[in-house]
Amino acid sequence: MIKVLHVSDIHLGSGLSHGRTNPETGLNTRLEDFIKSLRTCIDHALSEPVDLVLFGGDAFPDATPPPYIQQAFASEFRRLGEANIPTVLLVGNHDQHSQGRGGASLSIYRTLAVPGFIVGDQITTHRITTRSGEVQVITLPWLTNSALLTRPETDGLSSGEVNNLLLQKLQPILEAEIRRLDPNTPTILLAHLMADRAKLGAERFLAVGKGFTIPVSFLIRPEFDYVALGHVHCHQNLNPNGTPPVVYPGSIERVDFSEEKEDKGYVLIDLEKGNTQWEFCSLPVRPFLTINVDVSDKEDPQGAIESAIAQKQIPEAVVRLKYKLRSEQIDQINNRALQKALSFAHSYSINPELVSQLARPRVPELGEQVTLDPITALKTYINNRDDLQEISEEMLDAANKILNEESDQEIESLKSKEQLNLL
Repeated sequence: MIKVLHVSDIHLGSGLSHGRTNPETGLNTRLEDFIKSLRTCIDHALSEPVDLVLFGGDAFPDATPPPYIQQAFASEFRRLGEANIPTVLLVGNHDQHSQGRGGASLSIYRTLAVPGFIVGDQITTHRITTRSGEVQVITLPWLTNSALLTRPETDGLSSGEVNNLLLQKLQPILEAEIRRLDPNTPTILLAHLMADRAKLGAERFLAVGKGFTIPVSFLIRPEFDYVALGHVHCHQNLNPNGTPPVVYPGSIERVDFSEEKEDKGYVLIDLEKGNTQWEFCSLPVRPFLTINVDVSDKEDPQGAIESAIAQKQIPEAVVRLKYKLRSEQIDQINNRALQKALSFAHSYSINPELVSQLARPRVPELGEQVTLDPITALKTYINNRDDLQEISEEMLDAANKILNEESDQEIESLKSKEQLNLL
């Protein structure tokens, strides 16, 4: 049995707007959070110890991170090299230049020939000798249109047609790798991609580049004992009722509020031919907290907001306060008091939203299940519009006049029809 640690989407250097400068280190506190989570993953790999580490791509937010962020990444992964633990670093979309060629942020490890480190920037099979036996790892980095297709091949095609053409190009390439596998050696497909059944997280909003969607059925092959995925930040197994497991470990930290309710962590695998077991290991990441409150109908909007804050306090969380109010309530809000109430937070943002006077809720008496005569319905509407009270009588008189005229016209029409029938 071969022990493998699968981690992905580290994004070291992301989400700095949610942090502050640590006066002791000079680093952004959110960067320190990401480093701490990465260190926890590496600590587990060393303490287990595991036989192999797989990184599923997206080391940084882009292909050219600042040197101090590259150094933080290298410092943690270097410990694996020192412990003689083979490591595969797959190239994700954020590791590539905008043209989609080369893994600029990770290729340095190949250039320096770091012992035991493999950079997966092309579709190929790596045969790795670990302390517990041999393992085969097929690397499938993030692929853009230009990686498999020429411009003339894509001219005039819709995105769906390009996606199908890309799959037609990819299938024989991957099939060729599978045919060269040793059937008696455990095999892992390590891929950075968007699978069609995946539940999305923050990658929906990040600059993901031009890629394509791959059907899960494309990945479920009897030759694979485990499919290690990267790119999607929400942990999930896309083949829960069968083999092989098709697993996104998710990102190791929350990038933004779209991941507020997601668990973060990595995956520990017991790899065995035909009998692979795995478990998700949660990381104690910093909580994100959204406080939503509507005070547009409150007599004391300030008190209502402070009460909502008091009920949701989570020490050292990244907090987003969102409240709705009417324009005439603005002077009743004390921002300094709100900032004081949010002092428990690691960082916070305050986002007020004005409620339009024209955007009133539907009057309950006029629901879909209620039938009212036109005059009663109009009275109900007027009673819920303060700005129409002064002209309410004129509106009702006009409505009665219109309805009476329509009634007279209907009577005359009926009389005419009766006379025609008599003839």
